[in-house]
Amino acid sequence: MDNTPEDSAARQFTASSDDVESTTKEKEDSVQDGNGGTIVESQESPSPAKEDTSIQYSTSPIPDGGLWAWLQVLSGFMLGIVTSFGVFQSYYTTTLLSTSSASTIAWIGTIQGFLLAFTSVFAGPILDRGHPHTLILIGGFLVVFGLMMTSLCERYWQLFLAQGVCVGLGAGQIFIVAVAVLPGWWERWRALATGLSAVGSAVGGVIYPIVFHRLEPVLEFGWAVRVLGFIALGTLSISLSVARMRTKPPPRPKIVDITGFKEVLFTLFCLLSFLGAMGLYVPYFFISEYAADREHQPGELSFYMLPILSAGGILGRGLPGLLADRFGCLQTLTFTTSISALLAFAWIAVRTSKTSLIIWSLLYGIFSGPFVSLQTPTIAAITPDMRLVGGRMGMSTFCLALGVLVGNPIAGAIREQGEWVGLQVFCGGTLVVSAVLTGVTMVVKVRGEKRRESGS
Repeated sequence: MDNTPEDSAARQFTASSDDVESTTKEKEDSVQDGNGGTIVESQESPSPAKEDTSIQYSTSPIPDGGLWAWLQVLSGFMLGIVTSFGVFQSYYTTTLLSTSSASTIAWIGTIQGFLLAFTSVFAGPILDRGHPHTLILIGGFLVVFGLMMTSLCERYWQLFLAQGVCVGLGAGQIFIVAVAVLPGWWERWRALATGLSAVGSAVGGVIYPIVFHRLEPVLEFGWAVRVLGFIALGTLSISLSVARMRTKPPPRPKIVDITGFKEVLFTLFCLLSFLGAMGLYVPYFFISEYAADREHQPGELSFYMLPILSAGGILGRGLPGLLADRFGCLQTLTFTTSISALLAFAWIAVRTSKTSLIIWSLLYGIFSGPFVSLQTPTIAAITPDMRLVGGRMGMSTFCLALGVLVGNPIAGAIREQGEWVGLQVFCGGTLVVSAVLTGVTMVVKVRGEKRRESGS
């Protein structure tokens, strides 16, 4: 059938309408970020995965500075403070749960740390989809609610559920936001920015124990814990107001992404994280008990040993970022983990002198800190697509926390045999193996880069 002029006009009108509709769907509104770059908000709903159009993404180069980039460092710092609650062990042992063994009480903190990492496995891909505020809101609610319920607890099982389970589940969601948003804003100074952000957890390790220790005799346990809950609520509010994603979500995000284990570098890094964490955190769990044993009774020194360790971590999580940006993350991590292993064996010689124990704790806090703060920049350095950093961080953090979950009970079992030397050797031995694996990972990465350069 011949086309009439009316048919042709109708087709042209339809095509024109389709073009207009397509153009309208693809229209983008742009705003300026703090570095003068462009943050683009897409109005298009991609298929098959739907993207939250309230999240702002950028197609401009990584700014490596500017107002919004530094605000993400502040956000991570505040979230790091919230995830630090290593304050209750000695109080529970001597007062609230005095009839329970120290190893039984330690399971509250252990399960909290494990759930932090386990939750981050699922929170990472959710962050990659572009939902940092959702994670902060849900995770923050669980942390604050868990603390408020902890203030009402009187029995072990209540504390286990409120502080161990509830706080642990919430902390995992806010932890992944604290560490995985930064790679989208920083490249050249990524390790430094991540280190400054990670200082928050060390600061929390200093603030929370001291606040609780000072308030508990005056306000009693319930209100002392509620004050910590209100502090957490305040820091969470600051982070919620400034947290912002910059990279676009991956085209087909997965709830659990295990594809990274097909890559040698990522698998090696997860293995060294697992083995290193088995021993790295042993002093953080047992240093107060060790000091009390040396004093033959719990005293002021035994209480302040954990804040002293955390104070060393303030330097250890911030300053090594400069070295990592200059020489490489794996190179720096190999050096600091090796020093941590030597310090773990040197712990055997620290027996009677309070001064030497304080100095040792500060040094161990300094050199063990990079094992935590350099996790994110290292993962970013070995991840081919920045849009997958959240999921990769979740899997790596899970491996690290699995090491804590396995290592601390082993150390506790060794301690129950009455031998501190065995515990100290276990700590140092696992760190030696981790340091060797870190060096192997560094060599594999350097050789891979040389092969790619020669091939191009």
